[in-house]
Amino acid sequence: MQNYPLTIQVNKRPESIERLLRVIRHRGFDVVTLNVENRADITNFNVTVQSERAIDLLKNQLIKLPDVLKLN
Repeated sequence: MQNYPLTIQVNKRPESIERLLRVIRHRGFDVVTLNVENRADITNFNVTVQSERAIDLLKNQLIKLPDVLKLN
């Protein structure tokens, strides 16, 4: 299994973390670590996911979420 670190910047909304985690799970990835940092109107997620699947599959779905501003 591969570990993939992701940095995701989203609009600060209560449902943002729930949506991110749901997409991660539905695409067959497991969360290894999760760090959340709230700022004034933005939330930064540093997450490491694990899977045998290609990370591009997950990235392509995460960037489609309406609250996602930046994905590295």
